[in-house]
Amino acid sequence: MPQLRHLVRPTALALALLSAAPAFAQPPSAPASAAPHGTQKAPLPLDELRTFAEVLDRIKAAYVEPIDDKTLLENAIKGMLSNLDPHSAYLEPDAFSELQESTSGEFGGLGIEVGMEDGFLKVVSPIDDTPASKAGIEAGDLIVKIDGQPIKGVSLNEAVEKLRGKPGSKVSLTLIREGGQPFQVQLVRSVIKVESVKSQILEPGYGYLRITQFQMNTGEEVAKALARLQKQNGGKELQGLVLDLRNNPGGVLQAAVEVADHFLEDGLVVYTKGRIANSELRFSAKSGDSGEKVPLVTLINGGSASAAEIVAGALQDHKRGLIIGTDSFGKGSVQTVLPLNNDRALKLTTALYYTPEGRSIQAQGIIPDIEVNRARLTREEQAQGVREADLIGHLGNGNGKPDRPTATQVVSDSNRPQDADYQLGQALNLLKGLNYSRQR
Repeated sequence: MPQLRHLVRPTALALALLSAAPAFAQPPSAPASAAPHGTQKAPLPLDELRTFAEVLDRIKAAYVEPIDDKTLLENAIKGMLSNLDPHSAYLEPDAFSELQESTSGEFGGLGIEVGMEDGFLKVVSPIDDTPASKAGIEAGDLIVKIDGQPIKGVSLNEAVEKLRGKPGSKVSLTLIREGGQPFQVQLVRSVIKVESVKSQILEPGYGYLRITQFQMNTGEEVAKALARLQKQNGGKELQGLVLDLRNNPGGVLQAAVEVADHFLEDGLVVYTKGRIANSELRFSAKSGDSGEKVPLVTLINGGSASAAEIVAGALQDHKRGLIIGTDSFGKGSVQTVLPLNNDRALKLTTALYYTPEGRSIQAQGIIPDIEVNRARLTREEQAQGVREADLIGHLGNGNGKPDRPTATQVVSDSNRPQDADYQLGQALNLLKGLNYSRQR
């Protein structure tokens, strides 16, 4: 596959928190300013340029405090980008540098992906094993205050600047969850080291593969995880696998294609359409991967965005297993990072991506095949009644197996993740049911 690395994450910045892990595109074959195919470049809007120059001159002459040309022009560029869409941005040197670092999976911050909603910061997803996730911050939470200061009406750039800080420094966030009462959490910023792929055996024959975000090496890590799961399963093929994409904010497009390829024998994975020549791309799966035959259930939720939706959409269109959980985030646009001079860059929305059947997920999301909402289970204490095997003088069953009185009933292992995670438990039960149906 071509080594394209487009940014397909839901936020606009990669500053103190985890935001869109970039994706440095190859230099475009046509400059970003190129006209669409078959059209001539429009003439410069001279009247508007004269107005711009006049406004610049008036501000310099009459604003209450002196302001230099560089500041005015950079603010003009930021304003130009901020009014396009929530994901296009002008990246100054620090923001550009941190965006580059985030692709490697190690950066400073809180470990949350954010976007703007109704003037507040909305948590798209917390990242596993980071200060945000450990503090209990959840996808969908609204951040209404930072260090006691309201952020209503503050731009995304300014809000993220307030969240930035050195590792070890503290920040207080006031949040609202699902229209409830505001609550406060104290966080300590740290260096975020994101392990993008995690795996384990849930039960003999059934594996669990979680992808927390799509970094440049995620496709390779998934291949290693699948091999590791088979080894842990005694070298036998898995009877089923749960692919967990919940709270995965996305990442590098190429990584999403590689992950989908592990589970598809062939066919289209995703295609993109835009105005410039190199924005129209198609990516297909090739046979020969170890995960192509394993029965699959994929978990998604409202924190599954962008690259995670590419994978879920491809699997759903190819009817590769079942998608369960809740509706995904709905980010179907592709951002390309275009380096500028002076260590700056332009992060620009250049295309929309489409699932193999031509569905655009933009502002729609992936609708799961089976809706399973998050829930908290409370196990009832089993009544300690008397069983036949408890009775003195009871008959044996004649099959040579030991009796099972009340005291020797099998107790489940409470440390299993599927016991504490209702959606994961339902995914595992679904895999078991599918296997049972095939065997009958």
